Amino acid sequence: MAAAVDLRHPEIMNAIPIPVFLVDDDVRILDLNAAASGSFGVSRETVRLRRGGDTLHCLHSTEVPEGCGRAPACKACVIRDSVTNSVKGASTTRRRMRFEVVTGAKKAELELLISASPFPQGGQNVVLLMVEDITELSRLRSIIPICSQCKRIRNEAEFWQQVEAYFHDYIGVDFSHGLCPACLKEVYGDYVKKTPA
Repeated sequence: MAAAVDLRHPEIMNAIPIPVFLVDDDVRILDLNAAASGSFGVSRETVRLRRGGDTLHCLHSTEVPEGCGRAPACKACVIRDSVTNSVKGASTTRRRMRFEVVTGAKKAELELLISASPFPQGGQNVVLLMVEDITELSRLRSIIPICSQCKRIRNEAEFWQQVEAYFHDYIGVDFSHGLCPACLKEVYGDYVKKTPA
Protein backbone atom coordinates (compact mmCIF):
# COMPACT_ATOMS: atom_id res chain seq x y z
CA MET A 1 0.00 0.00 0.00
CA ALA A 2 1.09 3.57 -0.63
CA ALA A 3 2.37 5.62 2.28
CA ALA A 4 0.54 8.77 3.39
CA VAL A 5 1.36 11.88 1.43
CA ASP A 6 2.54 14.69 3.65
CA LEU A 7 1.35 17.96 2.17
CA ARG A 8 3.10 20.82 3.87
CA HIS A 9 0.57 23.38 2.66
CA PRO A 10 -2.91 21.87 2.12
CA GLU A 11 -4.35 25.39 1.89
CA ILE A 12 -2.63 25.70 -1.51
CA MET A 13 -4.56 22.70 -2.86
CA ASN A 14 -7.78 23.96 -1.31
CA ALA A 15 -7.28 27.35 -3.00
CA ILE A 16 -7.50 25.68 -6.43
CA PRO A 17 -11.14 26.01 -7.55
CA ILE A 18 -11.24 22.80 -9.62
CA PRO A 19 -11.17 19.24 -8.26
CA VAL A 20 -7.61 18.08 -7.57
CA PHE A 21 -6.55 14.65 -6.40
CA LEU A 22 -3.16 13.29 -5.39
CA VAL A 23 -2.99 9.71 -6.65
CA ASP A 24 -0.46 6.90 -6.86
CA ASP A 25 0.47 4.87 -9.94
CA ASP A 26 -2.69 2.73 -9.60
CA VAL A 27 -4.91 5.85 -9.35
CA ARG A 28 -5.48 5.26 -5.63
CA ILE A 29 -6.47 8.53 -4.00
CA LEU A 30 -3.95 9.76 -1.44
CA ASP A 31 -5.46 13.19 -0.91
CA LEU A 32 -7.93 15.61 -2.45
CA ASN A 33 -8.80 19.29 -2.25
CA ALA A 34 -12.01 20.92 -1.05
CA ALA A 35 -13.28 21.37 -4.65
CA ALA A 36 -12.94 17.61 -5.30
CA SER A 37 -14.67 16.82 -2.04
CA GLY A 38 -17.57 19.16 -2.85
CA SER A 39 -17.91 18.25 -6.53
CA PHE A 40 -17.95 14.51 -6.01
CA GLY A 41 -19.53 14.40 -2.53
CA VAL A 42 -16.65 12.51 -0.95
CA SER A 43 -14.36 13.12 1.99
CA ARG A 44 -10.66 12.46 2.48
CA GLU A 45 -11.45 9.79 5.08
CA THR A 46 -13.89 7.81 2.90
CA VAL A 47 -11.80 7.75 -0.30
CA ARG A 48 -8.25 7.41 0.97
CA LEU A 49 -6.42 4.62 -0.89
CA ARG A 50 -9.48 3.76 -2.99
CA ARG A 51 -9.03 3.80 -6.75
CA GLY A 52 -10.42 6.81 -8.58
CA GLY A 53 -12.95 4.95 -10.72
CA ASP A 54 -14.37 3.17 -7.69
CA THR A 55 -14.64 6.45 -5.80
CA LEU A 56 -16.12 8.46 -8.69
CA HIS A 57 -18.60 5.68 -9.61
CA CYS A 58 -17.14 4.97 -13.05
CA LEU A 59 -19.47 2.60 -14.90
CA HIS A 60 -16.54 0.39 -15.93
CA SER A 61 -15.33 -0.09 -12.36
CA THR A 62 -18.48 -2.14 -11.73
CA GLU A 63 -17.95 -4.46 -14.72
CA VAL A 64 -15.45 -6.70 -12.91
CA PRO A 65 -15.14 -7.65 -9.23
CA GLU A 66 -11.59 -6.22 -9.06
CA GLY A 67 -12.93 -2.71 -9.79
CA CYS A 68 -11.21 0.33 -11.28
CA GLY A 69 -8.42 -0.36 -13.73
CA ARG A 70 -9.25 -4.02 -14.27
CA ALA A 71 -12.12 -3.96 -16.80
CA PRO A 72 -11.39 -4.19 -20.55
CA ALA A 73 -12.50 -0.56 -21.08
CA CYS A 74 -9.93 0.64 -18.51
CA LYS A 75 -7.15 0.14 -21.05
CA ALA A 76 -8.46 3.18 -22.93
CA CYS A 77 -9.16 5.31 -19.82
CA VAL A 78 -7.79 8.83 -20.19
CA ILE A 79 -7.41 9.23 -16.43
CA ARG A 80 -5.46 6.00 -16.01
CA ASP A 81 -3.33 6.73 -19.11
CA SER A 82 -2.58 10.28 -17.92
CA VAL A 83 -1.55 9.04 -14.47
CA THR A 84 0.68 6.32 -15.98
CA ASN A 85 2.41 8.88 -18.20
CA SER A 86 2.86 11.26 -15.27
CA VAL A 87 4.50 8.55 -13.18
CA LYS A 88 7.00 8.27 -16.05
CA GLY A 89 7.60 12.04 -15.90
CA ALA A 90 5.28 13.37 -18.63
CA SER A 91 2.44 15.82 -18.00
CA THR A 92 -1.02 15.79 -19.54
CA THR A 93 -2.89 19.05 -20.04
CA ARG A 94 -6.68 19.26 -20.42
CA ARG A 95 -7.20 16.00 -22.29
CA ARG A 96 -10.88 15.52 -23.05
CA MET A 97 -12.80 12.37 -22.16
CA ARG A 98 -16.31 11.03 -21.78
CA PHE A 99 -16.80 9.56 -18.31
CA GLU A 100 -19.76 7.28 -17.65
CA VAL A 101 -20.93 7.17 -14.06
CA VAL A 102 -23.55 5.08 -12.33
CA THR A 103 -25.33 5.98 -9.11
CA GLY A 104 -27.89 3.42 -8.07
CA ALA A 105 -29.76 2.42 -11.24
CA LYS A 106 -29.11 5.75 -12.97
CA LYS A 107 -26.36 6.20 -15.56
CA ALA A 108 -24.96 9.53 -16.66
CA GLU A 109 -22.27 10.67 -19.04
CA LEU A 110 -19.89 13.47 -18.11
CA GLU A 111 -17.46 15.40 -20.28
CA LEU A 112 -14.20 15.91 -18.43
CA LEU A 113 -10.88 17.62 -19.06
CA ILE A 114 -8.05 15.70 -17.43
CA SER A 115 -4.71 17.21 -16.45
CA ALA A 116 -2.01 15.21 -14.69
CA SER A 117 1.47 16.11 -13.58
CA PRO A 118 4.24 14.35 -11.64
CA PHE A 119 4.37 15.54 -8.05
CA PRO A 120 7.54 14.44 -6.25
CA GLN A 121 6.70 13.73 -2.63
CA GLY A 122 9.16 12.03 -0.33
CA GLY A 123 10.54 9.65 -2.97
CA GLN A 124 7.07 8.46 -4.01
CA ASN A 125 5.67 8.45 -7.53
CA VAL A 126 2.71 10.68 -6.84
CA VAL A 127 0.57 12.40 -9.48
CA LEU A 128 -1.40 15.63 -9.20
CA LEU A 129 -4.64 14.87 -11.07
CA MET A 130 -7.05 17.67 -12.01
CA VAL A 131 -10.57 16.87 -13.19
CA GLU A 132 -12.60 19.65 -14.84
CA ASP A 133 -16.27 18.90 -15.52
CA ILE A 134 -17.25 20.61 -18.78
CA THR A 135 -20.52 18.72 -19.27
CA GLU A 136 -22.65 21.88 -19.13
CA LEU A 137 -20.46 23.69 -21.66
CA SER A 138 -20.51 20.72 -24.02
CA ARG A 139 -24.29 20.50 -23.87
CA LEU A 140 -24.66 24.21 -24.48
CA ARG A 141 -22.38 24.00 -27.53
CA SER A 142 -24.13 21.00 -29.03
CA ILE A 143 -27.02 21.26 -31.44
CA ILE A 144 -30.29 21.25 -29.53
CA PRO A 145 -33.32 19.89 -31.46
CA ILE A 146 -36.00 22.56 -31.13
CA CYS A 147 -39.43 22.77 -32.76
CA SER A 148 -39.50 25.71 -35.15
CA GLN A 149 -43.15 26.39 -34.32
CA CYS A 150 -43.72 25.93 -30.56
CA LYS A 151 -40.04 26.12 -29.47
CA ARG A 152 -40.19 22.92 -27.41
CA ILE A 153 -36.94 20.95 -27.18
CA ARG A 154 -36.65 17.20 -27.81
CA ASN A 155 -34.78 15.55 -24.92
CA GLU A 156 -32.71 12.34 -24.88
CA ALA A 157 -35.85 10.26 -24.16
CA GLU A 158 -37.46 11.66 -27.36
CA PHE A 159 -40.03 13.71 -25.41
CA TRP A 160 -40.70 17.35 -26.23
CA GLN A 161 -40.26 19.77 -23.30
CA GLN A 162 -40.66 23.48 -22.76
CA VAL A 163 -37.34 25.32 -23.09
CA GLU A 164 -37.35 26.20 -19.40
CA ALA A 165 -37.90 22.60 -18.30
CA TYR A 166 -35.16 21.31 -20.62
CA PHE A 167 -32.55 23.74 -19.34
CA HIS A 168 -33.59 23.09 -15.73
CA ASP A 169 -33.41 19.29 -16.09
CA TYR A 170 -30.24 18.98 -18.15
CA ILE A 171 -28.13 21.99 -17.25
CA GLY A 172 -29.52 23.12 -13.93
CA VAL A 173 -30.46 26.58 -15.15
CA ASP A 174 -33.65 28.32 -14.12
CA PHE A 175 -35.26 31.25 -15.90
CA SER A 176 -36.89 34.43 -14.73
CA HIS A 177 -39.61 35.79 -16.99
CA GLY A 178 -40.41 39.22 -18.26
CA LEU A 179 -41.40 40.93 -21.47
CA CYS A 180 -39.07 42.65 -23.87
CA PRO A 181 -40.18 46.15 -25.03
CA ALA A 182 -41.55 44.89 -28.36
CA CYS A 183 -43.64 42.11 -26.73
CA LEU A 184 -44.76 44.46 -23.97
CA LYS A 185 -46.14 46.80 -26.62
CA GLU A 186 -47.71 43.92 -28.56
CA VAL A 187 -49.37 42.36 -25.50
CA TYR A 188 -50.44 45.51 -23.66
CA GLY A 189 -50.61 47.94 -26.57
CA ASP A 190 -52.29 51.19 -25.52
CA TYR A 191 -52.10 50.33 -21.82
CA VAL A 192 -48.35 50.83 -21.82
CA LYS A 193 -47.53 54.31 -20.62
CA LYS A 194 -45.34 56.17 -22.99
CA THR A 195 -42.39 57.73 -21.29
CA PRO A 196 -41.23 61.13 -22.48
CA ALA A 197 -38.07 61.05 -24.53
